[in-house]
Amino acid sequence: MLTQSYVHGASTTPLIGETIGQNFDKAVEEWADREALVVVHQNIRWTYAELGKQVDACAAGLLAMGLVPGDRVGIWSPNNSEWLVTQFATAKAGIILVNINPAYRISELEYALNKVGVKMLIMAATFKTSDYVSMLGEIAPELNQSQAGSLSSQRLPDLKSVVLIGGDEVPGTFQFSHISAAATPESNDRLKELSSELQFDDHINVQFTSGTTGFPKGATLTHFNILNNGFFVGEAMNLTPEDRLCVPVPLYHCFGMVLGNLACLTHGAAIIYPDEAFEPGSVLKAVEDEKCTGLHGVPTMFIAELEHPDFLNYDLSTLRTGIMAGSPCPVEVMKRVIAEMNMDQVTIAYGMTETSPVSFQSSTDDPLERRVSTVGQIMPHVEAKVIDEDGRIVAPGVTGEFLTRGYSVMQGYWGDPEQSARAIDKAGWMHTGDLATIDEDGYGNIVGRLKDMVIRGGENVYPREIEEYLFGIDAVQDVQVFGVPDEKYGEEICAWITLNDGANLTEDGVKDYCKGQIAHYKIPRYVRFVEEFPMTVTGKIQKFIMRDAMIEELGLEESKTA
Repeated sequence: MLTQSYVHGASTTPLIGETIGQNFDKAVEEWADREALVVVHQNIRWTYAELGKQVDACAAGLLAMGLVPGDRVGIWSPNNSEWLVTQFATAKAGIILVNINPAYRISELEYALNKVGVKMLIMAATFKTSDYVSMLGEIAPELNQSQAGSLSSQRLPDLKSVVLIGGDEVPGTFQFSHISAAATPESNDRLKELSSELQFDDHINVQFTSGTTGFPKGATLTHFNILNNGFFVGEAMNLTPEDRLCVPVPLYHCFGMVLGNLACLTHGAAIIYPDEAFEPGSVLKAVEDEKCTGLHGVPTMFIAELEHPDFLNYDLSTLRTGIMAGSPCPVEVMKRVIAEMNMDQVTIAYGMTETSPVSFQSSTDDPLERRVSTVGQIMPHVEAKVIDEDGRIVAPGVTGEFLTRGYSVMQGYWGDPEQSARAIDKAGWMHTGDLATIDEDGYGNIVGRLKDMVIRGGENVYPREIEEYLFGIDAVQDVQVFGVPDEKYGEEICAWITLNDGANLTEDGVKDYCKGQIAHYKIPRYVRFVEEFPMTVTGKIQKFIMRDAMIEELGLEESKTA
């Protein structure tokens, strides 16, 4: 029994001291004839050997196109085979993969590409109603007049090459197939040399996470960070080469690329992509057709699957495990997933992008009550503690800020040493900003947030970023953004706005200003125009009073969550 809120994941299973490329090559050799990837919407079915050939050709092609280890390649695309190939090909070539949210719009895309100095952008031509080529063209109109690979853009000075996944030929761009076709005997030789040159502590991935400064921050991760996290996540699920994991969560997010792709790679399991984006019917059909044994999702995804009109017509009997994570998991939803989807070994995971991401996870043999009411126990080789405002560890069961330390903590925020120093203290502890408890048996529970982050449908949204954007409206004098409870998404975005004297603005005007410029999930659902904000005597804004007022006005209820 614990006497203080500190836990460490003692383990006899060693950490993997390899690069992703080295581990990938071993997987291809060991499980060559086993199915590695099924992409339902692309009608693709590859064994590990076939996936290995695709990845090696792409990696050699990237080198032949002039990229070198340490260069940054962005990927702006929904889920598809090209995403997975790019993930492993960049890792083998020592190139840093920069994940760009498919929901990003023009201003966010421009910021991300420039912040990290992306040299090549691999992107879908379109996605749903979004025309990515047109959006990029607004930032880089020079593209149409450029030779492929020789872009010289005023607003995107680092970007030289644009590669399209699908769509028509576009002047100034390559098609994705051109990468593999560019490979030469020399670039293949260089790829083999890199296998022994690259180090597992090298930077390999940048994932953007919204920041309280108003702009996304690029969490910089190594081979060691994400390969080991993927492995131990798979261990907690008891993954084996016999498993087939359905991955409907987005690959740009650590949920998809680490808890999905890397968990499977390190265990020889098959990865199943049911669609380019989440559709409950596609997921249910893929589980039945592909006899999936595992399924990932945020709570809203599981709710949509359970409530699908044809849910009872699908055979989900092969399911046993999976992960529910990304936002607070409603207890009743967990119980339904176990009872109605046959997922008696479903687990809950807690983490953040900056920690690769998982630090707590329930195991398949935890008691049901533990699995539906906590986020499990500390991961192997990771430490965690809960502290009070003075930085002292609190007693078991006492609420405080959750800190974590270990192999999984990021290297820092790309190009932002000040923010990095704020996040990771001198002793190596990552300050999560989450309020948590650790009970006497070492089980964790996330009970709130120090910061005012909103989690909408699994997406982390920081109000300050939206506030900064809305300040661009001339009529706006001041704005405060916060979250309110929502039955479907967990939380929704609300904005309270004060206007300049004599100015006029409508709720639709605010939303129209946001459309096409910031991601849809960041656009406030509720907008209220007020004369003033509730404040303390020292002038500090009291968002909890605004939140309570909106809950009362809208007749909302807080949902019980794990």
